[in-house]
Amino acid sequence: MNTITIAWVGIPFFLGFMIFLVPQLNRHLTFLGTLITAAYGVQLLIEKPEIKLNLLDSFGVTLEADQLSGYFILTNALVTAAVALYCWQSDKNAFFYAQTLLVHGSLNAAFICADFISLYVALEVSGIAAFLLVAYPRSDRSIWVGLRYLFVSNISMLFYLVGAVLVYQNNLSFSFAGLKNAPPEAVALIFLGMLVKAGIFVSGLWLPLTHSESETPVSALLSGVVVKASVLPLLRCAAVSPELNNIVVILGVGTAFMGLSYAIFEKDTKRLLAFSTISQLGWILAAPAVGGFYALTHGLAKSSLFLTAGSLPSRNFKELGNKPINTNIWIVLVIASLSISGFPLLSGFEAKVLTMKNLASWQFIAMNIAAVGTAIAFSKFIFLSHNKDDEQTAKPGFWLAVIFLLTGLVVGNIAYLKAYNIADIIKAIISIAIGWLAYHLIFKKLAIYVPRVLEEFEHLVGVMSLTVIFLFWMVLS
Repeated sequence: MNTITIAWVGIPFFLGFMIFLVPQLNRHLTFLGTLITAAYGVQLLIEKPEIKLNLLDSFGVTLEADQLSGYFILTNALVTAAVALYCWQSDKNAFFYAQTLLVHGSLNAAFICADFISLYVALEVSGIAAFLLVAYPRSDRSIWVGLRYLFVSNISMLFYLVGAVLVYQNNLSFSFAGLKNAPPEAVALIFLGMLVKAGIFVSGLWLPLTHSESETPVSALLSGVVVKASVLPLLRCAAVSPELNNIVVILGVGTAFMGLSYAIFEKDTKRLLAFSTISQLGWILAAPAVGGFYALTHGLAKSSLFLTAGSLPSRNFKELGNKPINTNIWIVLVIASLSISGFPLLSGFEAKVLTMKNLASWQFIAMNIAAVGTAIAFSKFIFLSHNKDDEQTAKPGFWLAVIFLLTGLVVGNIAYLKAYNIADIIKAIISIAIGWLAYHLIFKKLAIYVPRVLEEFEHLVGVMSLTVIFLFWMVLS
């Protein structure tokens, strides 16, 4: 299994290189890479092995593949496969598919890293490749958005690298376990880097612009899986000590509410989805022990929502309210929105129930309110007007991609069948019903504009500085 793991890590990079040699096979090689990753991820989930590869014993450089990483690896496979299917009949060139495979491969590596230095390399590679995908259209706007993303990413990784060096200085090892005896400033700096890369709490305010202004398939890839590259390491750090677990959990609850506070009042479809991504990442962190399954269901639903948003006639909810959308496209929006809201028969329901059952007592009320808030936010999609006779057409690869993702949401129900009991089903339906009622009676009538001042480029580094001070205080307390 160790040999298979090493070969599996290298395959996407090899296929990416092959694309430049045989550009006519760019789509096929990309899809092949996702199938290999999917097979490896499913094997991890079924066999539940504990694979550990010590690459440099004296430095604590280790790779670790287990069931938790299996969820993230499978997410990476399914989301990237859907993006490849969506772009199959487009005019995307070999460069696009090669960078997609580079992102795919570096994310795979990040999901099995068990030390800070190899994780740093994987995150940097994925960040550069993601920047090239964001800037792929080569328009002034896309290049600016891409450079903004790259700048924020590199600054956060600089903080992270300083923290990693401090961990090594204290433990003579880069292993995640070294955080237990690391100085407070090391923990604060490392957490800052991962929070920014993942788009967690106020450190994630770079995310809405980047995800909303990117091309449709790139947005789906970024929100579906790329942001999760730093989420899994946070889950692993939470397992190091109860103190670190408390920090991660608190950040998770705060992130769930912060993302919702923006999403509920957002008037732009793609920005709502981007803020919802921030909120849903909070759900993953709120219960670290079971965060993998939630990450999988969110990745499938959010990718399908971004792909569908790209097929709508407008990004403005007010304009969409005045012009009915195609009923078939609306059905896709409804299914994906219901999954994220936690409606039974979709795997998002099981993920929410499993998360709720693993919350601390003080989290329970807060996360139930967040569940209602999620239903309120996605009511904007569910209650859009629609018409069977509308002649709106989707892109050629759209239906194959979203059917692939939505099938995953249905098949995912086999993961936690214990969720299907009367009490949890009724509770989920009541939470969603309260959210829909609140939307129609209150939030639909409100015209509140949430200022974007903290999203401005010049304020993002300042927010990082404030975040590292806040993290330092949390570690000390």
